[in-house]
Amino acid sequence: MDRLRAYEIFMTVVNKGSFNKAADLLDTSPANVTRYVNDLEAYLGCRLLNRSSRKLSLTESGEALFERCKSILAEVAETEALVSSAALQPRGRLRINAPLSFGILHLAPLWPEFSRRYPELELDISLIDRVVDIVEEGYDLVIRISRSGSVNHAARKLASSHNVLCASPAYLQRHGTPQTPDDLKEHECIIYAYSGDEWSFTDNNGKTHQVKVKGKVHTNNGDTARAMALCGSGIIWQPTFLIGPDLASGALVPLLPDYKLPDIDVLAMYPSRRHLSVKVRMMIDFLVEAFAGTAPWDHKGK
Repeated sequence: MDRLRAYEIFMTVVNKGSFNKAADLLDTSPANVTRYVNDLEAYLGCRLLNRSSRKLSLTESGEALFERCKSILAEVAETEALVSSAALQPRGRLRINAPLSFGILHLAPLWPEFSRRYPELELDISLIDRVVDIVEEGYDLVIRISRSGSVNHAARKLASSHNVLCASPAYLQRHGTPQTPDDLKEHECIIYAYSGDEWSFTDNNGKTHQVKVKGKVHTNNGDTARAMALCGSGIIWQPTFLIGPDLASGALVPLLPDYKLPDIDVLAMYPSRRHLSVKVRMMIDFLVEAFAGTAPWDHKGK
């Protein structure tokens, strides 16, 4: 018995509610459909369908197999698609979420090339700094900036970035340059909402130093924090993917060189490694290729 064919026939019978209708759809005879279902029941050692002259109904075993067969046949179709020409031209809508600043600076320039490669794929891109729920909010792929991956979802690392404490030359000229993390208590700090006001550093000996900072400006947007720092309003710490060019040009000056902030990863996250659709796989491979090698934002100012 061809079990895969038997599963397909069983699913069609259930979906159509009739052996005859299933036979018509599958372009075979009702007798052949009946034989496959009977052979499948014999192989599994249980009844899958309750048959009457008026209708068919699933047994408890049949219900369990029906639900499992959905995944089995979907996975087979996915595998076949990977090695077929259809895999080269994914279709449908791809819902992507990414942080606002990273999405504008480093992802937006990539979308035209992706659309050129895969013209039949529709992109639905949402830029939100808060952490979204991939499954609940219906995203196919999420770009996340994180010190670690999610335990609930699969992830592929795209790149890394350094966090750097810095300020403008004008601010440092007016207020002086901090020499230790504790000195930050006497400075005006621009507080990024997702980092909070307790800043943690590691010295060259591996010792952790935590300091509670204060400031007049709190923001949930990295570009706002950067703009305030460039104007001399205070000290920030932000990733090099946002402030790398400012560090390289000298518009922002790195501080506390003997103390390190935690590095971060840029991750492409998706609900599960199983049943990964062709369109999501294509996007992940495209992003891995785009960010391959040294991250473009890490220059001499890191």
